[in-house]
Amino acid sequence: MTKPVSHRGALANPPNRYDRLAGEACDDGWDLGEDETATPRIEVAVDSTRTIITRNKSPDVPFGRSINPYRGCEHGCIYCYARPTHAYLGLSPGLDFETRLLAKPDAARLLERELSHPRYRPAVIAIGTNTDPYQPVERSRRIMRQCLEVLAAFNHPVMITTKGALVTRDLDILGPMAARGLAAVNVSVTTLDRDLCRLLEPRAALPRVRLDAIRQLAGAGIPVTVMAAPMIPALTDHELEAILAAAREAGASAAVTLLLRLPGEVADLFRQWLETHVPGRAAHVLGLLGQARGGQVNDSRWRSRFTGEGPLAALLSRRFHLACQRLGLRAARGVELDCRQFRPPPRAGDQLALF
Repeated sequence: MTKPVSHRGALANPPNRYDRLAGEACDDGWDLGEDETATPRIEVAVDSTRTIITRNKSPDVPFGRSINPYRGCEHGCIYCYARPTHAYLGLSPGLDFETRLLAKPDAARLLERELSHPRYRPAVIAIGTNTDPYQPVERSRRIMRQCLEVLAAFNHPVMITTKGALVTRDLDILGPMAARGLAAVNVSVTTLDRDLCRLLEPRAALPRVRLDAIRQLAGAGIPVTVMAAPMIPALTDHELEAILAAAREAGASAAVTLLLRLPGEVADLFRQWLETHVPGRAAHVLGLLGQARGGQVNDSRWRSRFTGEGPLAALLSRRFHLACQRLGLRAARGVELDCRQFRPPPRAGDQLALF
């Protein structure tokens, strides 16, 4: 059994798939006490990207454009499907993903430049699709807020996904945008169990805090979708109806559920987590997941990677839709946002319009 790392999701820092060399810790007989790296500190570097809007054509997601103010995520969710992207940086999808972050301080400036281009045509921009824009580092960096200020100035629609309660800080921007049909928020609630949450998502907001965030967002007139995701067989799937009911009571108007997926290095990290924190259930969880993934722990095919196949996936889908029907939740991801209001704001020196 691997020793857990305090306040971290991953239990190790395995080499990424592009590394040609790998190191392995061993006991050399010198008793030097606890390793200083046992609880690695957060490091934030600058990502000097030259563009900020990412485009995709995936048939599995309801958006074609996204922004990620950060790379890596302090929340440390052990199941996070974005972990393998850290390998592109020469870093580990394990502890590095949670502690060696890259921030994009020029994000707002780049966004303003791209939205101002004469050939730009508006479409909903999703933020938080890869790493959480409201992870703890945002409290001091404020990159997400700066991006929202630009989007509000351009009357550009935005859909946010988060499990960070810091989203309520920006109600003063999101509320007026939502009133014009320009903003919606997805709040991810994986479990209502505080202790399990602390193991699965060690630095994310607690379940009750996320529900309170839903309450505040809905109270400000912002459409909120609860994402009961990912559903983990034999670990969190029994909570599906309770999560939906709690979110509905807090003010959510729509809901989505997704089956756990374990791409790339996430599979081994999650297996190690199971064997350490819930060893009696590890084989059962992975076995059920395999039943829904064609005998594997992951299925990357379009249109099945989020839902799975077979009896387990069908039962989960049926339970979800029945619960949504009973609770009055719309079973859909996101809402229709208005792209027709998009207008670049006037700048000093601009020529006045003739009409």
